[in-house]
Amino acid sequence: MIGKLVLEDGAVLTGKARGAQGCSTGEVVFNTGMTGFQEILTDPSYCGQIITMTYPLIGNYGIAPVANESRRPYARGFIVREICNRPSHWRSGQSLDSFLREHNIICLEGVDTRALTRRIREHGTMKGIICSDETGVDELLARMRAGVGDVPELVREVTTQHMYRIAGPGPRVVVMDFGCKENILRRLHHHGCDLTVVPAGTKAAEILSYNPDGIFLSNGPGDPKDVPYALETIKELIGRKPVFGICLGHQLLALAFGADTYKLKFGHRGANHPVKDLISGRVNITSQNHGYSVDEQTMDGCDLVVTHRGLNDNTVEGMRHRTLPVFSVQYHPEAAPGPQENEYLFGQFMDLMTGGSKHA
Repeated sequence: MIGKLVLEDGAVLTGKARGAQGCSTGEVVFNTGMTGFQEILTDPSYCGQIITMTYPLIGNYGIAPVANESRRPYARGFIVREICNRPSHWRSGQSLDSFLREHNIICLEGVDTRALTRRIREHGTMKGIICSDETGVDELLARMRAGVGDVPELVREVTTQHMYRIAGPGPRVVVMDFGCKENILRRLHHHGCDLTVVPAGTKAAEILSYNPDGIFLSNGPGDPKDVPYALETIKELIGRKPVFGICLGHQLLALAFGADTYKLKFGHRGANHPVKDLISGRVNITSQNHGYSVDEQTMDGCDLVVTHRGLNDNTVEGMRHRTLPVFSVQYHPEAAPGPQENEYLFGQFMDLMTGGSKHA
C-alpha cells in the first residue's frame, strides 16, 4: 500500500506503507545516525515526533529487547529509504517492521530521505502527518492544522508515573525523570549511585525528604518552557544539593538561573556531533537529540560559565555555575557513539557528591 507524508507547508512525499496502519501527526525531524535506530525509536525525547533517518538502509541488525531506552517507543512515525527485511545479529529477536507493527508506529519506506532532510534544513522542522491509508491530502492538512492527534504535554506523557528505586552502594541520587533514557540510569548505577527515580511533577520537599547526596535532571522531549512546574522545583533545589543535568535538564537549569532558551532551526540529532571541552581543550564526538538550545547572550549576570561548545554551530553544549556545585551538558554522555570519551562527566558528578574537586 502507498502511504504519504504531508507537511504543513503543503509538500507531499509518498512511499510504501510499513509498520502500523492509520494516520499520525507529529513534528518532522531527521537523525543522521548510521546505527542506533532502536535506541532512537525508544528514546522518550522523540515523543511527538516523526523521525526521518538519513542513512539509507535501516534495520539490518534487527531488534534486541536489551537495547530499548524506555518501556515503549514514543515516536509518532518513522521514515526510511529502505528497511532490511532479513536482519542478521545474534541478539536480534524480531525485524524492524514487526517491531513497528507491534508498537503501532506508522512507517514510510522508499521516501527520498535526503530530499526531505534538505527541505527541513532549509525551512526548519515543521509539523507533518504520516498516513498509511487513502485519506486525501486536503483532509490530512485540515486534521493537522486542527491539532488532531497532538500530544498536549510531552513530559507528562513520558515520565514515570510512580517513584521507584535502583539500589546501589554509593551516593544517593534523586533522578527527576522528564523522559530519562535507560542508559543514563545504567551509567549512574555503574558508578555506584543509589537511585531514586521520581515523576517530573515531584515537589522539592519530597525530593529532599529522600536525603539525596545529589540530584540528576534527565533528558526529555519538547520545549523546556512547557514544564514550568519542574522549573519551580529546580529553583528550590539549587544550592541545596549538587545538581547534574543532561539535555532538557540542562535547558531547565539555564532557565532556573535566569537565562533563556530558543528553538533551533532543525535541531541536533545524530551520533557524530563534535563538542569542545573548553576547560581541557579536548574535542569529543557526541550523540545528540534536541531541538532547543541555551541562549548564550542571556547568560550574563546568571553566574553561569560555558564549559562546552558545539563545533558545528558554536551553540552552548555545557555549562557550570561559578560558585555552586551545579553543571550540565546538552548532549548525551551516556550514549557512547564511539569510545566512552564522555564518561568523565559522570565521574565529575561523583566528585561533587563525595567532596572531590574535579567537577566541570
